[in-house]
Parts: sequence; structure tokens; C-alpha cells
Amino acid sequence: MVTRTASERREERRQAYDAYLKECPARQLLDRISDKWVSLVLVALSDGPRRYSELNHTIAGVSQKMLTQTLRSLERDGLVTRSITADVPVRVDYELTPLGHKLMPVMAAIKSWAEENIEDVLASRERYDRSRPDND
Repeated sequence: MVTRTASERREERRQAYDAYLKECPARQLLDRISDKWVSLVLVALSDGPRRYSELNHTIAGVSQKMLTQTLRSLERDGLVTRSITADVPVRVDYELTPLGHKLMPVMAAIKSWAEENIEDVLASRERYDRSRPDND
């Protein structure tokens, strides 16, 4: 058995959660929550439980397959729960878990920043595109 110093153990733990490393679990989580469908689903659920059909109507452009995959991945990660009510027809609701709610201030801030700064970003893109000689 190899004995490590406290400093070596701290360094090992630090590297285990270094998001710049491909294998880092934190990086995998960042990859998940930076997905456009994930962020839109989370924000859509921030006001409370929603049925699948409500989510599908709220989030423009998402296919049924992508919405289903996104909801399953969020459920697997513990950010969303799925509840089935035995009505006729069967009712399926999705809602944020306590862990999902903890993520919402970050997601809301990103959404708000995007809405507040889109004009500047669009203007910057236009300036950049005009300055490029390869744009005809």
C-alpha cells in the first residue's frame, strides 16, 4: 500500500474535480446543463410542474424524441422528477427536484443575461462579419 501525504491527497482530490480535464465528473455535469434543450426545460419547469405536452408546446423547435431524451437525462441526474397519475388518460407531470431548484438561480441569471445582452451580441456579430474579407 502506497502512503500519500496530506498534500498529495488534497492534490488528488483537486484534480478529480478539475473541469478542464475530460474525465472530470464536474465537466460532464457542465456539459449536460449547457445543452440548449436542458437549459430550456429547466427554465420551463421553474414555475412549477408541467405536463409533457405543455413542455412540448412551450419549447419551440424541440422534437418529441429530444424532449424525451432530455427529460430522462435530467431525471437520471436527479434534477427532475416524473410523476404518473392514474387518470384516464394517464397524466405524466415533470417537476424540478430540490437539487434542480438549487440550479435555477444560475439558469435564470444566464437566461436574463442573454435577454438583456442579445442586442450587443448581434451588433458585435454584424461588425465581425462585415470586417471579414471572406464574407461576400
